[in-house]
Formats: sequence, structure tokens, C-alpha cells
Amino acid sequence: MNRRLRLVLFAGAAAVLAGVLLWGLTGLPSFGSPARPYAAYVLRHAVAQRHVTNIPTAVVFDYRGWDTLGEELILFTSVMGTALLLRDARDKPGERPEDRMKSVAVRQAGLLMVPVVLLLGLWTVAYGYLTPGGGFQGGMVCAYAALLVWIAGSYRSHRRASPTSLVDAAEGTGAAAFIGVGLAAVVAGQAYLAGFLPGGTTGTLASGGTIALLNWSTGLEVAAAGVLIFHEFLQEYIATVPPPKRNREAG
Repeated sequence: MNRRLRLVLFAGAAAVLAGVLLWGLTGLPSFGSPARPYAAYVLRHAVAQRHVTNIPTAVVFDYRGWDTLGEELILFTSVMGTALLLRDARDKPGERPEDRMKSVAVRQAGLLMVPVVLLLGLWTVAYGYLTPGGGFQGGMVCAYAALLVWIAGSYRSHRRASPTSLVDAAEGTGAAAFIGVGLAAVVAGQAYLAGFLPGGTTGTLASGGTIALLNWSTGLEVAAAGVLIFHEFLQEYIATVPPPKRNREAG
């Protein structure tokens, strides 16, 4: 396929996409218009029914839990597919270069920030149904803490801090836990992913019922998925870093 044909195909696809987006924008309600029935219902009943103070979390992990399950499985499949493709195409890894941060100040400051970022991620997950945040956001913050080990430390330190076997297992466990909570609701005689646990006291960590479980399972899956994709792309990058000078001289 030559360059001109690719441009023609791209232009046609871009024109169709632009038309669909404009069509969708014309159907949006005007700014400040009254809430639609679905939004009005959620705003009126979410706190009383689900015992959570973060309305978007109630929507994501309860009212439209099926959609969130689909999103989580898409993430799981995409990351695993990327990992399998890269691992299959990559030669067996041998001795990797150190790729270590040379600046002492950056290394010490960065490594001191690792537990801070990790704690922020865990806090974002834990309070996701009380304040802005949740499993998706907090999970990625936790993944960034692992990436910070490489940025401020070294590639080898990053891999030691997040072993591939543990990360693979954590991603599968998070996705399976989300599905398992839904199956537990069926066993309890309710609809799949319906809340079957007591709502608890609104405004505390002991609230939300199954929302809390789904929130934590999502946090685990997203964090592991982020670390896993960092693993694969970092390994692709690190293979291009020239070995230390002492190794070249020894060879």
C-alpha cells in the first residue's frame, strides 16, 4: 500500500469519525439544563441506597457495574495481549545493563517519594467511595510508585521491587475478584453484581457494601496492569541501552 492510498483511506475514516462526533455533540443538552431522569434518580437516591458519598463510584461499581466489568476485562485482555506479544518476540533476556540514575540528589529524593506515592495510591483506592478517587485512579498511582523506583533508582531495582510472577498473579486476582463478587451476589439470590452486603454507616470506610469490594479488586487489577505494561516497555527500552564501559572493555 503506497503513501497516497494510505492518506486517502485516513482522510475518509477521519471524515466519518468527525461527522459522528459532530452528530453526537449536537445532541448534547445545553449547559445548565435540568438533569435527565437517570441523573436525577442517582443524585436523589445514591447516598441513601448505596451508603456512599461519592456518586460516580456508586454509578461505576453498582448502577452500571456491568459496564465497569467490561472495561476491566478490556484492560486485562489488552495488557496481557501486549505482554504476550512482546515476550514472544523478545529474545531470552540475559544480563541487563544497570541503567542506574547517576545523580545522588535525584536518586535519594525520588526514592524517598516512592512510599509517599504508594500511600497516596492506597489512600485514593481506600477512600474512593467517600471522596473523589477510586480503584482506577488509585491503582494507576500505585503503579507510578513502582515506575518511580526505575526513574530514581535503576532498572534492576524496579524489577526486584515488582517481580513479574507476582504482578501477573495480582492482575489475574483483581479481575477474578471482580467477577467473583458478581457470582457471590447470584449465590445470595440476587442479580449479578447486585449489592448483597449491608451498606454500613454512610461516610465511613465501613460503608458501600459490595462497592468497597469491587473498588479494591479494581484497584488491584489496574495497579498490576500498569506495572506489567511498564515492565514490558521498559524491557524493550533497556535492551537498547549500551552496556557499562567496564563490560565493553572486559569483552
